[in-house]
Amino acid sequence: MLSGRMRIIAFSDIHGHYDIVGAILSSEAPSDAVVIAGDVTTHGTVREAREAISNLQRLQKPLFVVAGNMDLPAFESLFTELDVNVNARGVRLGECGFFGVAGSPFTPMHTPYEISEQEIMHRIELGWAQIRDAPRKIFVPHAPPRSTKLDRIFLGAHVGSTAVREFVECNQPDVLICGHIHESRGIDVLGRTQMVNCGTAGKGEYAVVTIDASVEVELREYRGSHSG
Repeated sequence: MLSGRMRIIAFSDIHGHYDIVGAILSSEAPSDAVVIAGDVTTHGTVREAREAISNLQRLQKPLFVVAGNMDLPAFESLFTELDVNVNARGVRLGECGFFGVAGSPFTPMHTPYEISEQEIMHRIELGWAQIRDAPRKIFVPHAPPRSTKLDRIFLGAHVGSTAVREFVECNQPDVLICGHIHESRGIDVLGRTQMVNCGTAGKGEYAVVTIDASVEVELREYRGSHSG
């Protein structure tokens, strides 16, 4: 059992709509951390990503980020420089350990950041090794686990990561926060792992994860004035 409560506001697939994310964080109740599960930009530049993350850091909340498949691999060094990167890395915040994996499995679209399932598993294991003794583990892959409620495209196919699913089934982190498949926003469970596809932050969609004696995951939508 945790000695303290952890409240996380989680986003994915911002795709340049930084104003909406800022509005959500200004309107939400106080949180202990912010997670971004990839696709900060859409083919954006390192300069754009730097400005976006630096603006979020002004909120003075711990920030945990992975790049998505529509981001550039070059963002990795930037996120590391800004001390927000959890791709192939584990970071402790109190009794919670955050770790993740960037990019996505290979797709027919040949987006900027796609890697093999073997590389996905390798990066997951590197991060996991650094936080596996944490009382609570929060896993942040951009891509959802394969064959769940979180990875189904409009045509019906499941296109998530087999490596992400295998890892979750074997190791059972407390929480998984992902995105990538916009049309599969939702909540699912694998064993005791509570999982959420946050949806498209550019449309005002996000999630709130509360970790206490138990884990509570809630989907929310910002209803202020925005487009997208």
